[in-house]
Amino acid sequence: QAQLVESGGGAVQAGGSLRLSCAASGRTLGTYTVGWFRQAPGKERDFVAGISYGGGRTDSVDSVKGRFTISRDDAKNMVYLQMNNLKPDDTAVYYCAASWSRNGIPTGRNEYVLWGQGTQVSVSA
Repeated sequence: QAQLVESGGGAVQAGGSLRLSCAASGRTLGTYTVGWFRQAPGKERDFVAGISYGGGRTDSVDSVKGRFTISRDDAKNMVYLQMNNLKPDDTAVYYCAASWSRNGIPTGRNEYVLWGQGTQVSVSA
């Protein structure tokens, strides 16, 4: 059974950095477009960043541009989200998800067919 597992979350102060990792088992992650989503308490689960199948394209929401970088290492079956200059508003559970999309990087949750269990990121002021 295919699974995605996130790791790397934690508690940091504003201005700090974390690197989230998404590992796949039972599937070759390199065949998917992969996205990172986040969900803060009482809010919707929203798209944060994505990387295309093959890694040629990336996309991210304006609030994280210049601070978050998504990358993939298909040889290791991993996708990463490097988060720098973290802000309290970045506090959320972060999820990685995989999509079969070959037409850009989808931002809607229903485009993704595999999800991890999430990892908590907490940023204090």
